[in-house]
Amino acid sequence: MNRGYIKITRPVNSLFAGFAVLLGIIIAKGTIPGDSPAEYLILIPVVAMITAAGNVINDYYDREIDAVNRPERPIPSGSVSPKGALLYSAVLFAAGISISFFAGFLCLIIASVNSLLLVLYAMKLKGVPFAGNISVSYLSASIFLFGGALYGLSGLINNFPVALITFFAILSREILKDAEDVEGDRAGGVKTLPMYTGIYKSSVLAFVFALIAVIISLMPVFRWWGLYYILLILVADAVIMAGAVKGVMSGDDSGTLKRSGATGILKNGMFLAVVIFILSALLIG
Repeated sequence: MNRGYIKITRPVNSLFAGFAVLLGIIIAKGTIPGDSPAEYLILIPVVAMITAAGNVINDYYDREIDAVNRPERPIPSGSVSPKGALLYSAVLFAAGISISFFAGFLCLIIASVNSLLLVLYAMKLKGVPFAGNISVSYLSASIFLFGGALYGLSGLINNFPVALITFFAILSREILKDAEDVEGDRAGGVKTLPMYTGIYKSSVLAFVFALIAVIISLMPVFRWWGLYYILLILVADAVIMAGAVKGVMSGDDSGTLKRSGATGILKNGMFLAVVIFILSALLIG
C-alpha cells in the first residue's frame, strides 16, 4: 500500500484511541478483562478504524488549507489523491461500523452516530463556533460510552456519568484552548467562540463547565461512591478547578492565559480523575 494511505490515518493516534476504549470497559466491568478476549478486543479495531476514517475525511476537507500550511501532508503532496482519500474514508467508516455490529446493537448505534458526527465535523461543524467544541468533547467522552455499551444498557448507564464528566471537562479545556489561540486563529480566518464573546467571558464559560464536571463527580451516581472515592476525587477536582480559576484570572488577554498554564492544569486534573475512576472501579466497584 502507498505509505500515504497509512500516514493520512494518523496511525499512532488512531491506535491509541482504539486501545483507550479499554478504559471504558474496565470501568463498566469493574475488573481488568482477562477471559474471553474476543468479547472486548473487538472494540479496538472499531474505534481505531472510525478514528482513522475521521482523520482521512478531515484531511480531505482541509486539502486546500493544507496545500498552503502543511504541503507535506498526503493529499497536497500528491501521495494520496482527493478522490482516493474520500473513498478510503468511506471504506474505513463502513468497516468500523460493520465490525461494531458484532459488539451489540448499542455499540452499532454509537459507532454510526460517531461516524456521522465526524463527517459533519469535517464538512462544517469545526468552522462553527462552539459547535466544533461540543463535537470534539462528545467524541472524546464517547470512548467510555463504547466501553459501557459492550455490556448492554446496564454497562452504558454505569459509564454515562464518567462520560458526562469527561464531556464537560474537555469542553472547558477546548474553550480555553480557543481563547489561548485567538490571535492565531483570527489571522488564519478561523472563527471561534472567544472571537464573539471575548476571552474573559469564554474563560468564565469554561469555568462553569469545569464546575459542572466537578459537581457531577461528587454526586452519588457511581456504584463505588463512598468516603474513599470522595476523598480521592476531591484531589482531582481541586486540580481541575485550579485550572479553570487560572483561566478566569487571566483576564481578557490570550497571552496571559497561555502563560498561566490553565489548559495544562485542566488536562492533568482530567487525567487524574480518569485514574481515580479506574482505581475505584477495580478496588471498590
